[in-house]
Amino acid sequence: MSVTDSPAARLQALFEGHRLTPTQRRIAHSMVRRAADVPFLSSVELAELAGVSQPSVTRFAVALGFDGYPALRRHLREVAPAEPSADAAVANEYQQAVEAEIANLRHLADALADPAPVARAGQVLAASRPLPVLGLRAAAAQAYGFAYFAAKVHPDVRLLDEGGTMIHDRIDAAVHAGATALLCFALPRHPREVVDTLAYAREAGLTVVTVADSAFAPVAKVSDLLLPAAVGTGLAFDTACAPMLLGRVLLEAMADELPDAQARLEEFDAKAAARGLFVD
Repeated sequence: MSVTDSPAARLQALFEGHRLTPTQRRIAHSMVRRAADVPFLSSVELAELAGVSQPSVTRFAVALGFDGYPALRRHLREVAPAEPSADAAVANEYQQAVEAEIANLRHLADALADPAPVARAGQVLAASRPLPVLGLRAAAAQAYGFAYFAAKVHPDVRLLDEGGTMIHDRIDAAVHAGATALLCFALPRHPREVVDTLAYAREAGLTVVTVADSAFAPVAKVSDLLLPAAVGTGLAFDTACAPMLLGRVLLEAMADELPDAQARLEEFDAKAAARGLFVD
């Protein structure tokens, strides 16, 4: 199945062009994340999945142009026929969380069937000197991981993983040093400060590349290139295997655009061996 034929892709196409409220975006995100199951869910079940009220689901269906949720569900069964997932057969909540992450990775694999967006992002990031990498709160670990590895192949990576009054100053400093782009990792719950910072970065002339949990995330409106990778929500704290993997894919795309990337890696390995840096 191609990315354009996947249930998630068909749902994305259904939502495009509609001005959705934050609550409606949350419903849309939940539907995309469970695309194979949605045609079989009642409005009450979808409301529970998205963490919203049942009337919100009805208003969401009307906002998409349907008479109500039953009409939306009938449409989904017609355009995106699928069998219910086997999640119900999984023994416990921990296994269900793992299965949900596997589904998120499959959706990411479908999206990467078209490598053009990632390749374009890699070009933009490789060309920026320096390259600021932003990630606050839940996304700080993703930003740190990317920045750690990116520094091995990119000559000037600047990690922005703490908010506060100085973050605009650090963006200004990056722009004055020659930065042309900023990479952001944005995960729920989305801090208002991230949205404000991305808006400031764009005003400063930076091209904003964002890895977010959904194409409907609040950061979409302040991003030039948005690459979605869903998070798992089955545990008390969200899991982010797909965003982490997408970050590594972006690293690969960026390294492909840096002519001296391999030489830098080999130089690091030689120095690490001389210093006895690693025990393996």
